[in-house]
Amino acid sequence: MQIVDSHTAGEPTRLILSGGPELGVGTLAQRAERLVQDHGDFCAAVLLEPRGHDAMVGALLLPPTDPACAAAVIYFNPVGPLGMCGHATIGTVVSLHHLGRIGLGLHRIETPVGVVEVDLVAPNRAVVENVPSYRFAQDVVLDVPGQGLVTGDVAWGGNWFFLTTDCPVALDFDNIDALTRAAKAIRRALLDAGITGAHGADIDHIEFLGAPQTPQGHGRNFVLCPGGAYDRSPCGTGCSAKLACLAEEGLLEPGMPWVQESIIGSTYILRYHRDTQGAVVPRIEGEAHVTAQATLLFEDTDPYRAGIRA
Repeated sequence: MQIVDSHTAGEPTRLILSGGPELGVGTLAQRAERLVQDHGDFCAAVLLEPRGHDAMVGALLLPPTDPACAAAVIYFNPVGPLGMCGHATIGTVVSLHHLGRIGLGLHRIETPVGVVEVDLVAPNRAVVENVPSYRFAQDVVLDVPGQGLVTGDVAWGGNWFFLTTDCPVALDFDNIDALTRAAKAIRRALLDAGITGAHGADIDHIEFLGAPQTPQGHGRNFVLCPGGAYDRSPCGTGCSAKLACLAEEGLLEPGMPWVQESIIGSTYILRYHRDTQGAVVPRIEGEAHVTAQATLLFEDTDPYRAGIRA
């Protein structure tokens, strides 16, 4: 399996160029579903130890069905496919440029939740125009064991998020373990309470929000991803969900920049505009760097061929 590794604002992406499973025909969403149903070990085998680690996100490169698109990509973490992934989209286009497959400029990328546009403004910098994002529920109150009442919003940014300013500890790098435990408890509380996104969708991302720690920042976050790892970047889909909430509250005007800090201090520049239906369309600007090109091997006799899972 041929891969290119990169990181976007510290968050790793593993782009699979060839050697992935045969997923047949149909929409990208249908093929992403087959990835789970018919190739259950694939995501963990590619991303987890001994070949990777639980913070990695994969990007399975496929031929686009729309000739106007440069590529089709199914994003996934160790537990399965993601609808959309902002950091991995930036990592994908930077990696494709590194390989000489695309040039600078505007590119359309097919994802399971729709086509997104990416402007590769420099070899290591891109702006993603994400799918329309929205707040689904406001001021949802949860009784979280060990934390008490926690209030937050449910929003869609390409994945489902519960966003809250009720942080149990400061949003500092030294508090990652405590933040992870608290976010996992919130996710369990959402499940126990039967709180979901639209059409019963699982809310599988938890986002703590707080004040910036730099003069140029406007906010800081900690995002827990579905596999249990935290996002090293500010999280593109999480930022999109946040923009939808800011827009709904009238706290950020269209076109105005918002600098979002991650828990490790890396940043995205965020903006949004409204489409013809009035929906919030986020734009996420960030930087990615290629870190490796490699061939992954999967020997039949390897006892950890499918990854190391707890």
